[in-house]
Amino acid sequence: MSEYIFSIEAKEVNKTFAKKKTETKALDNFNIKIRKGSIHGLLGPNGAGKSTFINILGGLVKKNKGNIKICGLNIDEDIRKSKFKIGIVPQELNIDPFFTPYELLELQAGLYGIKKKFRKTDEILNNVGLINQKNSYARTLSGGMRRRLLVAKALVHSPEIIILDEPTAGVDVNLRKSLWNYIKKINKLGTTICLTTHYLEEAEELCDRITIINNGKVIKDDTKNNLLKLISDKTVIFQIKSYFKIPNELNKFKTEIVDGNLKIIYDKNITSLKKIIDILNINKISFQEINTYESDLEDIFLKFVKNN
Repeated sequence: MSEYIFSIEAKEVNKTFAKKKTETKALDNFNIKIRKGSIHGLLGPNGAGKSTFINILGGLVKKNKGNIKICGLNIDEDIRKSKFKIGIVPQELNIDPFFTPYELLELQAGLYGIKKKFRKTDEILNNVGLINQKNSYARTLSGGMRRRLLVAKALVHSPEIIILDEPTAGVDVNLRKSLWNYIKKINKLGTTICLTTHYLEEAEELCDRITIINNGKVIKDDTKNNLLKLISDKTVIFQIKSYFKIPNELNKFKTEIVDGNLKIIYDKNITSLKKIIDILNINKISFQEINTYESDLEDIFLKFVKNN
């Protein structure tokens, strides 16, 4: 088999769920390419089709039609080999509470047929920060520890792709950043990451490329940097020293007074902040402080979902 470029490649994938007399189209001619070695974000509102696609990759749901390749292997023709290429971290905390982390990883490794001498149980537990809890019952672990244990279970067979379905849902900020660092670490070692998340800050922090889906369809697929360039609005807030009147020269911008401060939204590709400051200086408007805000991934996400 020739070397592959894309770790995951889906073409014209469709999935319809039938319930009584109604049908729900979860995926509608869905196409995606996830490049080998990348961190790829899959974003969309609830019911967009993200989990359906992940469940198809994991063999839990059968697609109606379309083709999917995992590491160059067709999932219909090479079922066992393609499943061995991926590790899935589910959204639900589905852990047997009466096993220890060490036992759970050993059991998982056994299910994958990994011989004892090739297992990396202690190494994985150490990497996810659970080595001190290796012999504690899973029911005694905190929610954040259980989340890390799910990541550890997905790593026992050294998969080429890790699929993370809402990996930091319900965990605190410090743990979230710790998981981010670990995701970056395993990615640098060559593991491809596919990430679904509702935290757009997470996607902006981690992802190289992002696919936005809604109603089972891809509505935008591009690099993170290109997506961030789509909205060029920038906001600046001037803390004004004394009473002032908005100069006529600022009417071409979206301008308002908020709590005595001057708020201006402008297109950074057309106007520079210096030009706005020059207008204030010409009109003898003094200010004590300037705060600026760039558009972020959330603005772009909301824009595309709203229009689709």
